[in-house]
Amino acid sequence: MTTRPFKVLGIQQVAIGGPSKDRLRTLWVEKFGLELTGNFRSERENVDEDICAIGSGPFKVEVDLMEPIDPNGKPAVQATPLNHIGLWIDDLAAAVGWLGANGVRFAPGGIRKGAAGFDICFVHPKGNGEFPVGGEGVLIELVQAPPEVIAAFATIASTPP
Repeated sequence: MTTRPFKVLGIQQVAIGGPSKDRLRTLWVEKFGLELTGNFRSERENVDEDICAIGSGPFKVEVDLMEPIDPNGKPAVQATPLNHIGLWIDDLAAAVGWLGANGVRFAPGGIRKGAAGFDICFVHPKGNGEFPVGGEGVLIELVQAPPEVIAAFATIASTPP
């Protein structure tokens, strides 16, 4: 195995799916007090989501509250309550190339713009014969970190305890 050409910096997002984002919003926005920062809707990905936030600046973590546009359609964003976790990556293209060359299976779609405007791609929840390494039941979103996030994580990594 070659040297890994990228770093996982931190958690970028957690996506939670359910049959009704109104019910999810009651808990996460009204009760927990998360800030509602936007909305995203994609027929192709069968999702209508509210984008919320915890924290601020480069350490802000996005919490996506998702419901399906078509409850019988695919992907079924409501079928797995913890739909996926997003990880900040310092060099997404290098990560995808290296991970793919080392047996990691990616979901269809390749690198593309995500709901929050960052380049993203997904590690498939299950490996297969050609690419045996998957998320073991969890969809994992790899998210290209912008320069300010990369710099902030570099700063805390170099600060003594």
